[in-house]
Amino acid sequence: MTKTISILIADDEIISQYFFQEIFDKNKFEILFAQNGLEALEIFKQNKDKIDLILMDMEMPVMNGYEATKEIRKIDPHIPILAQTAHAYKEELDKALDIGCNDFISKPIKEDELLAKTKKLLKIQ
Repeated sequence: MTKTISILIADDEIISQYFFQEIFDKNKFEILFAQNGLEALEIFKQNKDKIDLILMDMEMPVMNGYEATKEIRKIDPHIPILAQTAHAYKEELDKALDIGCNDFISKPIKEDELLAKTKKLLKIQ
C-alpha cells in the first residue's frame, strides 16, 4: 500500500484554499490548512512526520511566510517548501529562496504549473 502524500497549505485567502483543495483532491493528496504562518508552524510541529510538502503564502497575517519558513527550517531543514507570492519581483523571489524555500510559484497560479512544481519537489512522476 502506498503512502498518501500530505501537503500543508498556508494561505489566508479562502478562495485560494478552495482552489488548492480542488486540485489536490483530484490528485489524491491529503491536505492540511493553516490560515497564517504561526498556525502553519504549529500544525507542522504536530504533524512533521506526516507532512511531505508545504505550500507557503509569503504574505499572511500574524506571522508571514518568510518568518514561518525560517522557523520550520530550524525543525526540519529538508521538508520541501514551495513559496507562493503575488509579487513576483526578483527581490521577493530571491528572499524566499534565501530563507529556505525550495522553489516558488507566482499568483495567479496555474494548475499545471502547481502540479509540476509539487511533483518535482516530491520527486514523483
